[in-house]
Amino acid sequence: MEAETIFNKLKGRKPKILGEEDFFRVSVLLPLVEKDGETHVLFEVRASHMRRQPNEVCFPGGKMDDKDPTEMHCAIRETTEELGICESDISNVIPLDYLVSAFGTVIYPFVGFIDDIHKLRPNPDEVGNTFTVPLSYLRQTEPERYKINFEVQPEDGFPFDLIVGGENYNWQTRHVDELFYQYDGNVIWGLTARILTHFLELTATE
Repeated sequence: MEAETIFNKLKGRKPKILGEEDFFRVSVLLPLVEKDGETHVLFEVRASHMRRQPNEVCFPGGKMDDKDPTEMHCAIRETTEELGICESDISNVIPLDYLVSAFGTVIYPFVGFIDDIHKLRPNPDEVGNTFTVPLSYLRQTEPERYKINFEVQPEDGFPFDLIVGGENYNWQTRHVDELFYQYDGNVIWGLTARILTHFLELTATE
């Protein structure tokens, strides 16, 4: 029976994101450090000559490549390359929730601890500078929130005659909250702010 063959083929299958093989896959590390006796979050500022998002605040990380056996390995590898430290300088690496952006990117964030902030030797090819923000400040600061609206724009020649409603089809408009943190002249926003907010919510103290 064909149905039995189908179920046997699918049995034990682990689901993934539909179309994942076509997505841009990125891993990042949210680094915690100890500074002046207090826990801080470390951020990078991308180098001004970078082709994508120059001078923007981010976490260390980057695109997964074929040599990365896991998402965690990618996050650690990228962090060591960008901050000039060894893998052994990073401890307690734990996954956060991954997210899928509206532009076909899957981001796998992790949190970890960099044991000695004085060992940092940022790679000038990728990193303009680094800065830290006290975790206590971030926990006490509500981010500014603004909405971005994504509207559907079908391409020329779209077959409206094949869908109910045709050109008057009621496309759904998506609303996304854009978050902003400001600290000492630095602006943390975009996916970095979303990951940061997620981390703060997960670790909120009663």
